[in-house]
Amino acid sequence: MLDRAKVSRATFYAHFQDKNDLFLSDSDEFFESMATALSRFGDKSQRVAPVQELFGHIAEVRSFYNALVSSGKIIDVWELGREHFARGIEKRLSEMPRSSGLARQRRCALAQGLAGSLFSLLDWWIRSGMKMSPAEMDQLFHQMVWAGCCGPA
Repeated sequence: MLDRAKVSRATFYAHFQDKNDLFLSDSDEFFESMATALSRFGDKSQRVAPVQELFGHIAEVRSFYNALVSSGKIIDVWELGREHFARGIEKRLSEMPRSSGLARQRRCALAQGLAGSLFSLLDWWIRSGMKMSPAEMDQLFHQMVWAGCCGPA
C-alpha cells in the first residue's frame, strides 16, 4: 500500500502509529468538518447538526460502516464523532436566537446529551437496516432537540 502511494515507511510512521491511527485521523477530520458545517456555511435553519447529510453519507458507504460495526471498531469512530458533534452542537446553539437564553453550562450539557442521542440514533439506524430516510432521521432528531431544549418546534 505504501509503495503504491509512493510514501516511505519512515514517512508513514513519522506521522502515524499504524493503519488504525491513519484511519482514526481521517475519521477525526471528517467528523470535525461535518459537525461544524452548518455554522461554517451560515445555515439559517433551526437545525443544530447536519443529520441528513451525515446519515446520507453513511448510507452511501453502508458496507464500510457495517464492517466497522461487525468488527467492533465502530466504538472508537463513534466516540470521535460524539466529541466533534457535541462541540458543533454547542456552537450552533450559541448562534441561534431560539436557544440564546441558555446558560453556557446548560448549553454544554445539552450539547453532550444531544450528540450522544445523535450517535445512538445513528447506531440504531444502521443496525435496523436504514429503513427511514436520512431526511426522516433529521426531522426526528430535531424534534427531539427542540422538545428538550426550548419546547416544541
